[in-house]
Amino acid sequence: MKSIVWKSIKITLVFCVFFSLCYIFVLWAFAKVAGPGNGNAEVVTLDGKVVGAANVGQKFTKDIYFWGRPSAADYTADASAGSNKGPTNPEYLEEVEVRIDTFLVHHPYLKRNEVPAEMVTASGSGLDPHITPQSAEVQIKRVAKARGMQEDKVRKIVEENTEAPLLGLFGTAKVNVLKLNVALDQQNK
Repeated sequence: MKSIVWKSIKITLVFCVFFSLCYIFVLWAFAKVAGPGNGNAEVVTLDGKVVGAANVGQKFTKDIYFWGRPSAADYTADASAGSNKGPTNPEYLEEVEVRIDTFLVHHPYLKRNEVPAEMVTASGSGLDPHITPQSAEVQIKRVAKARGMQEDKVRKIVEENTEAPLLGLFGTAKVNVLKLNVALDQQNK
């Protein structure tokens, strides 16, 4: 009986190590072959310096920059999560109202019902790097004024940084906020 238990333990350990390593290797190989950037994270650079990862949202609060979605995790990757508060939770509704008021202070040309929902509600991960082209559109006037640029020029930069749905079918059009802000900084040189 003792030898059967010992053999079972050894076989279990061998299989755990073998399949754990095989699983990791298969994922790594797939990422190298089929993943974007050969499985490496896409980083965004400005003047030769890395300013962030393209797939992780960052906090932008200055008027010269486009803003991304709010983060319930304050944009820290180790605390990535939503707020877990439902749409009828009084605390959540109060947070959203404060976000709407803040957004309207910086966008006085908008009416309350014109504020995009995604600009005042946090994403599920709290680190969403994208906004919709519509959310970028409502910010063009603020950004252009803060940068002293023509709205049409800022709009063109937004259009150049708008990613179409995959194969024109899957997903929606989106704008990576970090890439857009870096493109604006490069334009303003």
